[in-house]
Amino acid sequence: MSFNIALSGLNASQKDLDVTSNNIANVNTVGFKESRAEFVDVYAASLLASGKTKVGDGVLTADVAQQFSQGSIQFTNNALDLAITGNGFFATVPELGSLETSYTRAGQFKLNADNFVVNSQGGHLLGFPVNSDGSSASVSLSTAEPIRIPTSSGAPTATSEVDIRMNLPAGDAYISGAPGNFDPEDPLTFNNSTSVTIFDSLGDSHVMTYYFVKDDPTVNPNQWLMFAAVDGVPIDIQDPNTDAIANGRVGGAASGPLSTRPLPPPNAGNFGLVGARLEFTSSGDFIDQFPPLADGIITEQLGSTILSNGAESSQTIQIDFNLDPLAPNPNEPTQFASNFEVTALNQNGLAVGRLTGIDIGPDGLVRATYSNGTSEPLSRIALVNFANEQGLTQIGNTSWKESIVSGEALAGEGGSGTFGTINSSALEQSNVNLTTELIDLISAQRNFQANSRALEVDNQLNQTILQIR
Repeated sequence: MSFNIALSGLNASQKDLDVTSNNIANVNTVGFKESRAEFVDVYAASLLASGKTKVGDGVLTADVAQQFSQGSIQFTNNALDLAITGNGFFATVPELGSLETSYTRAGQFKLNADNFVVNSQGGHLLGFPVNSDGSSASVSLSTAEPIRIPTSSGAPTATSEVDIRMNLPAGDAYISGAPGNFDPEDPLTFNNSTSVTIFDSLGDSHVMTYYFVKDDPTVNPNQWLMFAAVDGVPIDIQDPNTDAIANGRVGGAASGPLSTRPLPPPNAGNFGLVGARLEFTSSGDFIDQFPPLADGIITEQLGSTILSNGAESSQTIQIDFNLDPLAPNPNEPTQFASNFEVTALNQNGLAVGRLTGIDIGPDGLVRATYSNGTSEPLSRIALVNFANEQGLTQIGNTSWKESIVSGEALAGEGGSGTFGTINSSALEQSNVNLTTELIDLISAQRNFQANSRALEVDNQLNQTILQIR
């Protein structure tokens, strides 16, 4: 019997050595969880045997239990490197459409050839679908899908409105001959100018420039003319309610509010342009404009020059001055005794955006940013927890699968309930303490030697008995 006891001790010591060696071997494995060999004694006695004199029958390995304590966090420069601080596992599937879910703490993710977020083994990271505001549409693991990062942000949007706020200097001098001598290529024929990038229906960019010319203060006091050009080609600013080109050119004098006046006599300038007229009070408040709603029209006749790429040639761009006829407001243009200053110049068009970056929040929200200045929520990384983590089945590659002992997978968002938070550009290191493992290694070695010695002594005793005559 003593042979069997010593032999069980050898087996237990060998198992302890194996577990310790495996921990040491994975000291640099991302997301690895150390194991601990747990032993129990063997004791058996018959019904009538005396328990006071019964000796144990050795030792057995009861379990090799993994310890899911938090590993240290190492920060990286890769936004797709993910680490969980607290409870939870990442969920992955081996291929699209698969229901074979595995769970891991190793967050070394990257993009594959189809722009899906995958780990080194090709497992697709699962995420919950999100609404346009970034809120989760569902937190059920059955609705989780592989996360894909699109390289473009969709179809372009043609510019339809430009919002502009500026101050026109009240002290600017009247340029003799204006606006009849206006020439966009001659800065001596206009007082100020500003530009904004607009987009056509194909997402191609163009530069729209606005030129401001102070009118003759003896004829039209506190009035300015505004002309426009796209990519250096002058365009007409037309009244959306009438044919401004047929009725004449902006210029000359008339009485009454601008929005109710007939168009003044022609004043075409060098290019025969139709411009807009802006009127201010003596205190610098913007009170009127003509046309009533100034629209810059890229007409069909300019299609071969400005929009030679095949974009929609009848694109209309509305110029919004935020006119409030009742009282001054901070969104209107002004005419004060200060420098020319553009305080707002925005347009609503978009080019086709290309992916420029990925941002992942502590709650797992994946947001893509694009070169056209937009950002878009794509998905929310699914986290999964279990009632008994140590009951998970190891499958290698620092991954586990659900088992009867572990309980069912419980899905949720990072930072909610008992789930930990997600750190982007970080990795969870192995939770192995190398110093402790080396001490355990020495201890396991001593145990092995002691059991070997017990086996040797048993053998010597048997030899002594066999030699008795």
